[in-house]
Amino acid sequence: MAVVLAFFVLGGVCAHAAAVVPPLTSRVTDETGTLTSDQKTGIEQTLKEFEAKKGAQISVLVVPTTEPETIEQYSMRVVEQWKLGRKNVDDGALLIIAKNDRTLRIEVGYGLEGVLTDATSNRIINEAIVPRFRNGDFYGGITAGLDGMMRVISGEPLPPPQQRHRASDGAGRLLPVLFLLTVMAGGLLRAMLGRLPGAVVTGGVVGALAWILSGALFVAIAAGLMALLFTLLGGGTRAVGGRFIGGSGGRFGRDSNRDIFRGGGGGFGGGGASGRW
Repeated sequence: MAVVLAFFVLGGVCAHAAAVVPPLTSRVTDETGTLTSDQKTGIEQTLKEFEAKKGAQISVLVVPTTEPETIEQYSMRVVEQWKLGRKNVDDGALLIIAKNDRTLRIEVGYGLEGVLTDATSNRIINEAIVPRFRNGDFYGGITAGLDGMMRVISGEPLPPPQQRHRASDGAGRLLPVLFLLTVMAGGLLRAMLGRLPGAVVTGGVVGALAWILSGALFVAIAAGLMALLFTLLGGGTRAVGGRFIGGSGGRFGRDSNRDIFRGGGGGFGGGGASGRW
């Protein structure tokens, strides 16, 4: 009887044993097969280049579950074993995802807590990662999260939070176009048709265009009246210059160079943030 009882007790203990921390051999450890080989290689190369430039070590860990522990408990065991970041600099960071639990966390080393704060980590999780994870885009969420972490560590600001679309937003984007049309067409039509007829035609054209583009009657009326008054009062010019402001692409490239990755002896104290999707 004692043997049977001991067997069941041992079985219960094993069933609730803490999840094993995988050994650290690369910057991206995926225990779930979520990322393709090319995706892992691209992320690893980017993190390798970032470490060479800034010194900070960032790693990614994707596991099925952290149960019976919370992701915070498991994450601390991971960083205590992996020791990401340089010794006495403590500039390591971990992005950990428990896929089946639908939880994730950014764990931040002591040396990065002043820049990669709890609040900033929370923003990165909720604005960059979680929306993509909810759409099933795990690679996109991971790369967006890492990009945010690297920006902050490099001293760059995060993009502003995305605002909900409002009707006034569309009108605001139309204003430069409508103003440019008023200036260019108003002067030409006034010269061809006369001051009042030219102003009326300009107002009608601009109002109609505003209606087509915005679908809002009040925007069309306001734009038409403004164009009419502007042209009537003598506004207009023969030439207008402009400029285009472009954006930059992503940071994640592909390079087949792999290396054995090890932590540098950095310390962690529980800074960071967690989230769910």
